[in-house]
Amino acid sequence: MKRLTPKLFVLEASGGGRLFSVNPDGSDPTTIVSGCRIPDGVAVDVEAGHIYWTNMGIPSADDGSIERVDLDGANRTTIVAPGRTYTPKQLQLDPIRRQLYWGDREGMRVMRCNLDGSCLEVLVQTGVGDDDRRDETNWCVGVSVDHAGGYLYWTQKGHSDAGEGRILRAAIDVPANETAANRSDIEVVFKDLPEPIDLEIDHTAGILYWTDRGDAPYGNTVNRAALDNIGRTDPEIVGAHLMEGIGIALDPAHDRAFVTDLGGNIWEAALDGSRHRAIRALQGNLTGIAYAEVPQGDAS
Repeated sequence: MKRLTPKLFVLEASGGGRLFSVNPDGSDPTTIVSGCRIPDGVAVDVEAGHIYWTNMGIPSADDGSIERVDLDGANRTTIVAPGRTYTPKQLQLDPIRRQLYWGDREGMRVMRCNLDGSCLEVLVQTGVGDDDRRDETNWCVGVSVDHAGGYLYWTQKGHSDAGEGRILRAAIDVPANETAANRSDIEVVFKDLPEPIDLEIDHTAGILYWTDRGDAPYGNTVNRAALDNIGRTDPEIVGAHLMEGIGIALDPAHDRAFVTDLGGNIWEAALDGSRHRAIRALQGNLTGIAYAEVPQGDAS
């Protein structure tokens, strides 16, 4: 019987692009795959033994893709071919429906598919064509799924450091007789944020966390808000002084969060922001991060 070992899975967008793992204390960095085309979002399916990640590709070329590999780096395969998604960003695995969700930035969409890439769907469409694409308030980036509340959450970051960022939500499925472009159930839960990026939900506590890479004092932060009161009170800043924060992963069982930034840091902190420290630095331009407890070795 295999023992479960906690691991962080991290993406580096620079240096040719790679997926690597580290221990939660930052030790034992191990490259799993390289040659990724500007990777951004990562998700781990321990049950099936797979790691998934998005490749932004060349943003002007509409050639984004999603790949999958075994936990040990074997059997690398493309499940969403280049061009079926424009510039895929944060990736979330829904363990209940066994599906993948992601934000498609220049595609101006929130999308999902089955774990083999089939049944590709557009759930939210914020614009169409080059004129809409030039308006960065249409760009969808982060995404998270709340089955308890029945909502899909996503970020639209706005122009860099412009205070145009929003967090929105809608039902997980497009309402009957509506489309991704005209669905009537979209709510803005936060607006005028510096530049919100990735989302993560603590499902046990019912709290939404997110990174913001905009200008200080409200940007380059980690923020949170209770889902049962979301949008009715100001978000709480629980981390600051990031170097363009991007990815976030939670480990509520051990009261810790992990965050990456484009400055090359992996940060660890308690969920309330205390015990904040860098566990690795100077790792290139880091984007997505995921936490998982994976089978490794034999249990004693």
